[in-house]
Amino acid sequence: MEKLWSGRFEGESHAWIDAFGASIDIDQQLAEEDLICSLAHVKMLAKTSILSVGESNEIIEGLEKLLEDNKKGHLVFTIKNEDIHLNLEKLLHDDIGPVAGKLHTARSRNDQVATDMHLYLKKEVIEINQSIQLLMGVLINKSEKNVETILPGYTHLQHAQPISFAHHLLAYYNMFKRDFERNQDSLKRIDISPLGAAALAGTTFPIDREYTKKLIGFKKNYSNSLDAVSDRDFILEFLSNSSLLMMHLSRFCEEIILWTSHEYQFVTLTDAFSTGSSIMPQKKNPDMAELIRGKTGRVYGNLIGLLTTMKGLPLAYNKDLQEDKEGMFDTVKTVKDCLTIFSSMLETMKINESTMYTATTKDYSNATELADYLANKGIPFRKAHEIVGKLVLDCIKKENYLQDIPLSEYHAISELIEEDIYAVLDSKTAVERRNSFGGTGFKQIQKELMNANEALMDMKQV
Repeated sequence: MEKLWSGRFEGESHAWIDAFGASIDIDQQLAEEDLICSLAHVKMLAKTSILSVGESNEIIEGLEKLLEDNKKGHLVFTIKNEDIHLNLEKLLHDDIGPVAGKLHTARSRNDQVATDMHLYLKKEVIEINQSIQLLMGVLINKSEKNVETILPGYTHLQHAQPISFAHHLLAYYNMFKRDFERNQDSLKRIDISPLGAAALAGTTFPIDREYTKKLIGFKKNYSNSLDAVSDRDFILEFLSNSSLLMMHLSRFCEEIILWTSHEYQFVTLTDAFSTGSSIMPQKKNPDMAELIRGKTGRVYGNLIGLLTTMKGLPLAYNKDLQEDKEGMFDTVKTVKDCLTIFSSMLETMKINESTMYTATTKDYSNATELADYLANKGIPFRKAHEIVGKLVLDCIKKENYLQDIPLSEYHAISELIEEDIYAVLDSKTAVERRNSFGGTGFKQIQKELMNANEALMDMKQV
């Protein structure tokens, strides 16, 4: 079978070299996008009289048939035709004959593949953002039910201060909100058409790029043909945004993994998101959370891989750019799968409220409350900090807690300490009183939930 570009060549390449150079096993995922862009291109060729109406209609009919066959999964691609573009052109030629060769007038595979990827990524980023919205909705619903659920807040993985579980969940809501916004902003740089840039220098044919842009549904055209065919920033930005998103998912998964352990027992995952052991009958492992945490690394790898591919490339197109698609496809699938699994896992996760609360009563996370109490009585905070630190050390030695200290002992420290100290030291009170803007106090959380719901509604209007 003669290659569509074989005119310049005399010798035949070896099959194993063809296999090494081919990308059809990867870029066949762009078949629908390639056909959509080809339909727009041929309609433009007819509009500008570069092709006759009859030729255009014949090609359009063939392309629409290929589009329908592709949706049914009937198209068969071969390595001999290298990539999705040449495979589809060959299939079109087999169906309608030599007129198929006119489809490639005034374009190159360089602007063709770039256009396909822009169109593909535009669709996928929109779908990913829809999944992020669903996750944010789950976080809001979970938070609304757990405003007064108290658990230890941590720094350095040590008990720090008691906080509301809703406050903890809403911290992740804000992370995913930023992920949504980054993706939404990236659409400005994805929603651009390279079609018409041809190989690198544009074309002598009187094409109408505005027309193809509108037919395909892009907002803008690239204004520089060299940039149009060599730009992969939009993919790198997607991979970078996805790495941040996966990092947020991974951090949350790490906490869920800790919380399900025997030492914590803060939450319980349903059996659907857990697995057992082949040897230890008692095990219930949080495998889905661990897998999401693990898959974060492959998304990072896809970003670093493409950055490395791009770093030494001169303008314009180079065969190295064939390596731009596999990591993009893999990241799209990984991110979408992880968001789906995580949202369902979180939605069905049981919160063990009493265990969380008890953990805040058998620790010293209320020490700051006592220091603040003393500071409010006029004792300089640094002195109050020292006093409470010594009290905590004494409690550790006696194996009791601040709320166990008799009032008489508190009076020995300062006559300013009154009976109300025990209410102050209560975990729920400690959380409720932290009503500074953005704090964990219940009133602040209710305000945050109201804002979160409004923001989510606004996102759905985008």
